[in-house]
Amino acid sequence: MKRIFLFILTNLAVLFVINITLRLLGVDKILNAGGGINFSNLLIMSAVIGFAGSIISLLMSKWSAKRSVGAQVIENPSDPTERWLVETVKRQALSAGIGMPEVAIYDAPDVNAFATGWNKNNALVAVSTGLLHNMSREEAEAVLAHEVSHVANGDMVTLTLIQGVVNTFVVFFSKLFGIFIDSLLRGKDDENRGPGIGSFIAEMVAQLVLGVLASIIVMWFSRQREFRADAGGASLAGREKMIAALERLKMNHEQASLPQEMAASGISGGSAMSKLFMTHPPLEERIAALRAGR
Repeated sequence: MKRIFLFILTNLAVLFVINITLRLLGVDKILNAGGGINFSNLLIMSAVIGFAGSIISLLMSKWSAKRSVGAQVIENPSDPTERWLVETVKRQALSAGIGMPEVAIYDAPDVNAFATGWNKNNALVAVSTGLLHNMSREEAEAVLAHEVSHVANGDMVTLTLIQGVVNTFVVFFSKLFGIFIDSLLRGKDDENRGPGIGSFIAEMVAQLVLGVLASIIVMWFSRQREFRADAGGASLAGREKMIAALERLKMNHEQASLPQEMAASGISGGSAMSKLFMTHPPLEERIAALRAGR
């Protein structure tokens, strides 16, 4: 889902803001009077911060996606192509049992599309002008079916839950690391003071590093959901159309100038990243899975 890189960046930003706000307000106390760590309070606070970050990112996802690519929602179709797009998405949404998503076009030469939104009945499906110019109607139909399947599968909500869990552990261990560094820096005369600037800096650095490592889990999840969305696209539009669309993407390997933030929600995925940080499986694997009926 090409929502993903943007989702992760927004999520990390929200985590930083929440942490800094709690620190400034003095409500992030997790040390007992004797200086020991209250692990129950730490875990609860970490979960609140972690899930708040992912939920806020989810609620912002559609707005952020529109802003990042300059997508123009089709309110009243003005030409045959726009009418075809809206009618195709409407038909597929009905077949998939979801509410009608907003349909949008964004100006970009690459062949790509994405879907996002906070629930199945309040989603956005957007396609690039490059896709409309370089794909046949049958291939474009399969791409739309793939994106509608992402929405029908509830991928963004599941992603939010996974992100919330990994956020919780990122915050938990970051705060422990900050406390550890602070204990190394403080002298005997400072035993009764609260955590200092060293704790704050160490915590923020750890949060950044662990946040990047945690994104590996999210990327793995994204790759698995692509196979399921391909299968859903094949069900809605036809297996041969879905395979043809992926083969067309393979031919247009010059791919994806969706902003890097949107690399996780587009149809074609990214190949510049290492395997662990790829949001999409290689196209060859996706085509092989479809041909094998998986």
